[in-house]
Amino acid sequence: MTTDVILSLLWRSFWETVWMTTASGVLSLIIGLPLGLALVVTSRGGIAEQLAVNGVLAALVNGFRAVPFVILLIALIPLTRLIVGTALGTTAAIVPLTIAAIPYYARIAEVSLREVDRGLIDAVRAMGGNRWTIVREVLVPEAMPGIVAGFTVTLVTLIGASAMAGTIGGGGLGDLAIRYGYQRFETGVMVAVVVVLIILVCSMQWLGDRLAARLDRR
Repeated sequence: MTTDVILSLLWRSFWETVWMTTASGVLSLIIGLPLGLALVVTSRGGIAEQLAVNGVLAALVNGFRAVPFVILLIALIPLTRLIVGTALGTTAAIVPLTIAAIPYYARIAEVSLREVDRGLIDAVRAMGGNRWTIVREVLVPEAMPGIVAGFTVTLVTLIGASAMAGTIGGGGLGDLAIRYGYQRFETGVMVAVVVVLIILVCSMQWLGDRLAARLDRR
């Protein structure tokens, strides 16, 4: 296989991976952060303590996190077909990636939110602040560095998961590595995919760390 062909395949697969990771990452942030907030505020001693609700949410989160991603990919094929009309391709892979990432990120966000100084919450309460004020003015802003750092970890994890989705035709770098690097014994393609994945992960981690550090200094 010529260098031009390899570069063309890599370029296309790279952007497919970026698309899968970005779309599922944004969806996991939109849904996972409120879920993490719900786990915190409804827990024992939370600002809106609801132990029954908390128990149900925790069970759902733990249940999805307990399922290995490969099994989740296969189990969600009917749902994926229902949502996007097919179980193959990059857009289809976004469905299982998102469903796997939501509970993962929710737990990470929960940990960051629980580390917020309880004294700040009590101070806002003493000044007459309601629950929404506490969430908006204390919990989220104070936990923001951890939220960003956790989101970065989630995106890095999604890159690896998107490569795994290539084993069932999900497209992206993983699909390229399977079809050409493994099945056709194109060692050069496999090495190139690994190098691109390393660069992508390192770049994303560096950017996330820089943003989290900047937020932490404020």
